Amino acid sequence: MESVKRKSLLYKSGVEYADFCINHVEGCSHGCTFPCYAFNMAKRFGRVKTYHDWLKPKIVENAIEILDKEIPKYKDEIKFVHLCFMTDPFMCGYKEVEHLTLRIIARLNKDNIKCTVLTKGIYPKVLKNIEKFGANNEYGITLVSLDNNYKKKWEPYSAPYEKRIAALKYLHDQGLKTWVSVEPYPPESIQKQNLLEILNKISFVDTIIFGKLNYNVESSMFRNGNEEFYEKCATQVIEFCKKNSINCHIKFGTMKEKIPENTILFDGAPKIPAAVE
Repeated sequence: MESVKRKSLLYKSGVEYADFCINHVEGCSHGCTFPCYAFNMAKRFGRVKTYHDWLKPKIVENAIEILDKEIPKYKDEIKFVHLCFMTDPFMCGYKEVEHLTLRIIARLNKDNIKCTVLTKGIYPKVLKNIEKFGANNEYGITLVSLDNNYKKKWEPYSAPYEKRIAALKYLHDQGLKTWVSVEPYPPESIQKQNLLEILNKISFVDTIIFGKLNYNVESSMFRNGNEEFYEKCATQVIEFCKKNSINCHIKFGTMKEKIPENTILFDGAPKIPAAVE
C-alpha cells in the first residue's frame, strides 16, 4: 500500500455534531458515487486526478508520530476526536488501514481522549477490549438502505449492509456505545424504500443521525417534492427515536421548521438544535 507524509493531522471540525477530527488515509476504496464530497474536494485541490486514483488509498505513514506531538498541544481543547469525514477508518480490503486506525484509537484513548468512529466497513471484534481502547468510544456505521442493488450503484465497494449491522450489534452487545448515520438518505425519485424497516434494524443503537442527500443532480430535479419528503422522514425518525429512547439529531437543512432540541449526541459535545437555525 502506498503512503504519504503529513505535517499535521488533528483539526477542528465544522461539522455540526463533531469536535476535533482526523483523516489518516488519503482516498477511499469504497468508491461511493452520491457523489462523494471527500473525493470532490481531493480532486479540486489536486490531491487526486481521477475516481480510480481515489480508489487506491494512501496511508499517512507518520500518523502516530504526528499525534505524539499534537495531543499535548490540543488536549485541553479536545472534547472528542472523530474518525473520519474525508476517508473511512475501516475500509474494506485494506488491513493496513485497520491496523493504523486501531493504533490511533488506542493512542488517543491512552490520553483519555474519546473517539467517535464512523464506517461503511466492518468493525474488528478487538475493539471490545476496553482496557486497550477505552469504554467511552462511540462506534457508528452509515446506513441509508437495505437494498443491495442500491448499494451496488451508490456504494459499490463498501461492506454489505447486513455485515455492517452485525458488526455494530456485536460491539453493542459488548456494552459499547453505538450509533448510525442515516445520511445521505435518498429521495423516492432515486430509491423507493421503507424507512421504518431500516430504523427497526438499528433500534439497538444509542444515537441516530438523519440527513438528506445533497450535491446530486437527480435529487435536485425533484427539490420541491423532496422538501415535503424529508420533512416526513425526519419526523418519522424523531418519533421512532423518542419511542425507543434513542438520541436523535436531524442534520441542519433537512427540516424546514425548528423542533425541540435533542439530547447531547456524544458526551462532551454541545447541545445542538435538531433543525436549521
